[in-house]
Amino acid sequence: MTKASDITLAAITGAHGIHGEVRLKLLGEGIEALRQHSSFNADVPGGALTLKKIRPDNKGGAIARFAEVQGRGEAEKLRGTVLSVTREALPELAEGEYYHADLIGLPAVTDTGKALGTVCAVHNFGATDIIEVTLDPPPEKGQKTIMVPMTKQAVIEWDETRLVISEDFADQ
Repeated sequence: MTKASDITLAAITGAHGIHGEVRLKLLGEGIEALRQHSSFNADVPGGALTLKKIRPDNKGGAIARFAEVQGRGEAEKLRGTVLSVTREALPELAEGEYYHADLIGLPAVTDTGKALGTVCAVHNFGATDIIEVTLDPPPEKGQKTIMVPMTKQAVIEWDETRLVISEDFADQ
């Protein structure tokens, strides 16, 4: 059973072949991040899926086999299922690293102390992570969120209590 505090590493996008394998969209650091775990929390009967094998699909995703899945019919029913682990099951991070889930929900303030709102999402369109902040209070007109690159110039510091954004990047 997936919990709100779990970290999602992949999602099942469909069946592959006739023996119960599934296609995975990888949301973490690739196949090696998944291989570190023998079991994943999932919204399935029993609440978990046990990894038997995994391989790249040569398209940026993966093909996986789970012990609980027997045949294509069962695999097809898993489409849309997310695979997650508890935060405690993830490796410790080096200085300056973060998990996206650790940033979501943090209050965001400027380096001058002005409250901006709350981090609602972390996107990555290829170059770097982009922090999306829901403005509070929301403006009557215009954008209700701002997007800030997760760079040292834009996000000056963060910890488990808040994220500090340079005033230059907050005025959008």
